[in-house]
Amino acid sequence: MKEISHNFLPEQYKLTNELPINHNYLPQQFQDSEEVIDEIRKLVVRGDFTLGSAVNEFEAEFKKISNARYAIGVGSGTDALFLSLKALGIKEGDEVITTPYTFYATIGAIVTAGAIPKFVDIGSDYNIDSNLIEEAITSNTKAIVPVHWSGLICDMDSIRDIADRHKLSIVEDACHAINAKRNDKTAGSIGDTACFSMHPLKNLNVWGDGGIIVTNNKELHDKLVLLRNHGLRDRDICDVFAYNSRLDTLQAIVGNHYIKKIDHITDMRIKNAHFYDKELSDISQIEIPSRSPDVKQVFHLYCIRVRERDDLQKYLINNGIDAKVHYPIPMHLQPAAKNFGYSEGDFPHTEKLCKEVLSLPVHEFITEEQMNFTVQKIKEFYS
Repeated sequence: MKEISHNFLPEQYKLTNELPINHNYLPQQFQDSEEVIDEIRKLVVRGDFTLGSAVNEFEAEFKKISNARYAIGVGSGTDALFLSLKALGIKEGDEVITTPYTFYATIGAIVTAGAIPKFVDIGSDYNIDSNLIEEAITSNTKAIVPVHWSGLICDMDSIRDIADRHKLSIVEDACHAINAKRNDKTAGSIGDTACFSMHPLKNLNVWGDGGIIVTNNKELHDKLVLLRNHGLRDRDICDVFAYNSRLDTLQAIVGNHYIKKIDHITDMRIKNAHFYDKELSDISQIEIPSRSPDVKQVFHLYCIRVRERDDLQKYLINNGIDAKVHYPIPMHLQPAAKNFGYSEGDFPHTEKLCKEVLSLPVHEFITEEQMNFTVQKIKEFYS
């Protein structure tokens, strides 16, 4: 067993930052930081560091872009998922259906809420295959957590129909999907709740962790505002002993600044992804997912399937290109999942994708010259 590191991130940051064509675009993203710092100086004077006025402002703006009645700022995207499940009454022994192709947080939130993850394989779009969901439902199933991978909204109409027929709740994992749409429906508009992340590398980011939950349900809104803040109705009355997952006012200030740029960020990511699609489409060793005109995918990640993936990744890194794998081991084969009884071969589409998938930098600051260089190096590798 590999030794557990106290904190593996600093070394990871150092290695990644050395590559000139990088997934990490934060120095450019935050080059106007003085404007934000000026607002933070005002915060220091005001002193409303937790759930201050800037949180209310951010929630109000987020409601607008997600077309939701309510928005509740929380500590992280992971907390958004966990608190949503708790607000929906998920308890020990309940089953929650989700995808094995996701970030660890999706499964971690289900498990820490007391539930058992029930995996369903993915389709050709890398999202949960809605045609396989019903056969995974048992008498213990209480919710579905579809993951909008890389900002591509799942087939939510089908998932909503299934959930309604079986009286199941839906928590949208929309942590990749700020500003995404499908058939003119916004991410977060179909589930009972939807959960978004503002981690520094998300499309809308803050200077640390941050998350937000949207819902159109007043009862769920009221539960969530209690659950995020110790169960407090006001300063003196505690309705339920709960959690501490407040969106810091400082992070809301950062969010208020960058949410004004979300349309530009989205448009540039889409433009860059389409550039890659066009330039890579004639390489036989690469498979690009099909793109539907009814879908506005916001490309938190630009993912493709490639042959000789590991060798190609090394070649690109050696040429200064930060090619990443999201992710090499699916959730059902992680050590943490060993007690759930899954084994290799259970979800063949997911397992095959995890051996072939590669992510290229697609953020709004990458230049056409850098993308051309990336394409050139990929073609060189395969030639």
